[in-house]
Amino acid sequence: MRIAVVLGVLLVLVIGAGVVWYLRASGGEEAGKLEQSYVTSTDRFVEVDGARLRVREQGPADAPVLLLLHGFTFSLETWDGWAERLSEDYRVIRYDLLGHGLTGPDPRERYAPKERAAFVGEVLDALGVDHAIIGGNSLGGLAAWRFAAQAPERVDALLLVSPGAYPMNGVDENPAEVPAAMALFLRTVPEAGVRATLERLYGDPERITEERVKLMGDMMRREGNGDAMIRSIEKFTLPDPDADLATVTAPTLLLWGEADQLIPMANGEKLAEVIPNAKLVTYPGAGHIAQEEIPEETAADAAAFLRDVGLETEE
Repeated sequence: MRIAVVLGVLLVLVIGAGVVWYLRASGGEEAGKLEQSYVTSTDRFVEVDGARLRVREQGPADAPVLLLLHGFTFSLETWDGWAERLSEDYRVIRYDLLGHGLTGPDPRERYAPKERAAFVGEVLDALGVDHAIIGGNSLGGLAAWRFAAQAPERVDALLLVSPGAYPMNGVDENPAEVPAAMALFLRTVPEAGVRATLERLYGDPERITEERVKLMGDMMRREGNGDAMIRSIEKFTLPDPDADLATVTAPTLLLWGEADQLIPMANGEKLAEVIPNAKLVTYPGAGHIAQEEIPEETAADAAAFLRDVGLETEE
């Protein structure tokens, strides 16, 4: 009888601990604690139209501006390799997208693709930048080219790494329903799920480091980000883009990993045909985040492209 009681008490404690863990995990990690761990000397927080944005800036203040936008569930660190290689010649600016990284949730929930694109202009205004080279990966690439279509006079060139554009996975002019398993993952962010996500996004999983897994998990767990990312999916649409793509006037470099499992390389080929002044470069063995997986090669191609279109630092 006593054994049964003890086992019952232990069961209650285990269940209770699990509930506490779930509630803490779904609430997220405290923002201040994460900022102490990840904010660098080149970071600052900028108020942009009601949102507190983490911005990282490197390179000469008088050099051409290169603004880099990361993808869904990621943070500005995904561009570390590019910033290291390009900040000698460019003023490299990055920020955590609304609902991501240390920026955290947007009080106004501007998570739809057109809203994210318009927000790029708000960021440039807040930083006192009239025009820039805009680079983006995945969701960030979608925001980049949409901004170029909305405000062509402000975009000197586009550097797009596997950008979103065409309808896929049940998403078109209408958003797809958020699966319960996806919502649970975004709210709890278990390490195994983060690792599995990266393994799908990299062409070569051997390139994934433990530090990368931890960084991505920590940024996703930032308090409020889980609900914000779920809301982003609920507002995410991919209507036929051809009419808007055809209005992009900026010289455009498309970079695509041939092993991209998320957005097929065929989309890159279509984009290269529709965007008036576009060039496509592909990488055997690389996946969806080629700028992170093979930064040296992709950054070199980006630099060569910018030189070719006359956007290099003047001697």
